[in-house]
Amino acid sequence: MIAILWAVLFDWYDGLVARTMQGRSESNKLVGTRMDSLVDLVTSAVGPAVLLISVSDFSAWSYPGALAIIMAGVLRLAYFDVFGVDKNGSYAGITIDNSPIVLSVIFLLQSFLSQTTFVAVLYATVVLMALLHVAPFRTGKLGKVWNYIFTVYVVAMTGVYSFILWS
Repeated sequence: MIAILWAVLFDWYDGLVARTMQGRSESNKLVGTRMDSLVDLVTSAVGPAVLLISVSDFSAWSYPGALAIIMAGVLRLAYFDVFGVDKNGSYAGITIDNSPIVLSVIFLLQSFLSQTTFVAVLYATVVLMALLHVAPFRTGKLGKVWNYIFTVYVVAMTGVYSFILWS
């Protein structure tokens, strides 16, 4: 969870940094945009899928949930790459990087639940997030202040998970 959260955090900031760089060609911007989608897919869809499969001890029933989050991630990112943000500043569904944020909270339940119950809760959360990524409702784009809030969140969760790991 720590690695995934930090990957999402760096992904949030790379766009801010890229937009401040002067003299980037349109081709460079396009490459950056495509790389951003690939990073989003790996950290926010493949990462949760791998977590689900591994936490379930590679149970065959975990694969449909893992496939759901990956497929939703691919669909969501492809749709966003084509249609982007509309004139009102909103986009379809919720962004893919919400999955690691939500899952990092769910993983805090792991020590309080039985393994079977935790895997079921994780599975349900992964599938719910997959559905929300491709949902037909519109979501507004977050402001820059959320970068700072998320930074504090990632640092705090790093502390919490570090404590859990070394306890």
